[in-house]
This record gives sequence, structure tokens and C-alpha cells, in this order.
Amino acid sequence: MPRLREFPWRATRDPWHVLISEVMLQQTNVGRVRPRFERFVALAPTPAACVDVALADLLVEWQGMGYPRRCRNIQDAARVIVERHGGEVPRDLDSLMALPGIGPYTARAILAFAFGDDAAVVDTNVARVISRVEGRAMKPRETQALADEMLPRGLSRDWNQVVMDFGATVCNARSPRCSSCPIARLCSWCGEGADPARTTAFTSRPQGRFEGSDRQARGRMMKRLTEGSVQATRVAEVMGLDDGDRAERLVESLVADGLVERVGRAYRLSEKRR
Repeated sequence: MPRLREFPWRATRDPWHVLISEVMLQQTNVGRVRPRFERFVALAPTPAACVDVALADLLVEWQGMGYPRRCRNIQDAARVIVERHGGEVPRDLDSLMALPGIGPYTARAILAFAFGDDAAVVDTNVARVISRVEGRAMKPRETQALADEMLPRGLSRDWNQVVMDFGATVCNARSPRCSSCPIARLCSWCGEGADPARTTAFTSRPQGRFEGSDRQARGRMMKRLTEGSVQATRVAEVMGLDDGDRAERLVESLVADGLVERVGRAYRLSEKRR
């Protein structure tokens, strides 16, 4: 198996920086995250510093990674960490999962990669490996339970990275290298018959059509707002829409999400520190 992939977030054990990287990596490929991670960390190096940065500045740095609510969630999580945990990222699963935007996967990733605690991290690559080795489609609880059983105690950080990279480079989704797989003798699937990973929980599902979608229109608006305010009369034009009512609904959804604010007759990225 090739050496582990090198990413800037793998070079740190700072829990806050690991949290940022894991939120960034949600539904965004590593190619887009890599150039943004270090700049974002420089802008908001600690939870307290993140709280003090205007959301608009964070959103500018976030541009190009999609789902801007995740950026807002990082700042909301920072606020909770400062107000309830003395500015330190908590070290237990329940407290981590209580943070805005932090689910079971991200919480376990923080425990494993920042603290080195015994936590099995199940992403799409790990779930694919487990389902193929077992030779059957699996539900979330079962996949997590098996990952927990396989975890070698005291080696959480390295083990999780190895399994993730194995799933990304060898036991990948489209062209698994079964003929040269180092664990082929343990695998119940070995590339023959229906792939159990296709119907296993946690594995990737294709997103809905992007061209012409609300996501695309919202994304266009957010991108334009990183350059300055937009007059209300130009919202539909900026979004590339002919339907003024739809454009108004979408820009108001950005306002409701706390990402955009209206000032007079124009919209701008939210300057509020929520």
C-alpha cells in the first residue's frame, strides 16, 4: 500500500484546527480544502479569535467550497466553545456533538486525530472497505459497531488514517484494485458480483442536479457578495434567474441562514458576530 497521503491538517494535533478541517472536508474534496485550510486557520487560529472575526471575512475565505452554512457553523461552534468550555475544544463525544454543525463522524474524528483517543472514524471510504470485507450492505449502527471492534487500542490516529487512505486509493469506489489488494484473502467480495458498498450507509450518494438548482443560484450570489454589496434590484441578475420571486425567496433564505444581511436597498455578507 502507498504511503499515507500528506495534508496540512494531518500535521497538526490542535483540536480547533482539526475541527476546522473536518467541517471543511464535509462534502468538499481535498483539492478545494487544501489551499483554504491554512488561510482560514491563520484568520481564526483559536475559538476566541474566530468569534471576534466578522462572519463576512470568514465567508470570503470560504468562497469556492460550497455550503456556506458550514462556515457559519464553525463560528457558532467557536462561540459555544468559548462560552461553555473556557475556549478549549471539549474532549468527550457528547459535548462535541452538541456543538453546531458537529455530527458523529466529525466528533469522532476530533477525538482520534487531535486527542489520539480510541474512536473509530467512519467516512465513505471506511464504510466501503468494511461492507466489502463483510460482503454485505450495512446499516449505520452496524458499520460503526464493526469499526469500533476493528480499532486497535492506542493506535486510533494512525489506524483511522490508514483505513481511510486504503479506501481512497486501493478499495476505491470506481476501480478497486482487487487483484493487488493486500487484504484480498480477508475480503468476502473481491470484486465479484454486486458491490455491497453501493447500498451501505455512509457511502457516497450522487447529489441532485446542480445546473439550474437553488444551490447554484445561492452560490452565485454568495460569490458576488464577496466582491461587495448587491443592489436588491440586481439579485435575480446576479443569480442568473429570470424568476424574480424565486430570486427573492433564495436571497431571503440566505438572510434567514445568517449569511447575508440587507442594508437599505442592498444586500451584503453578514457583518454580525452572532
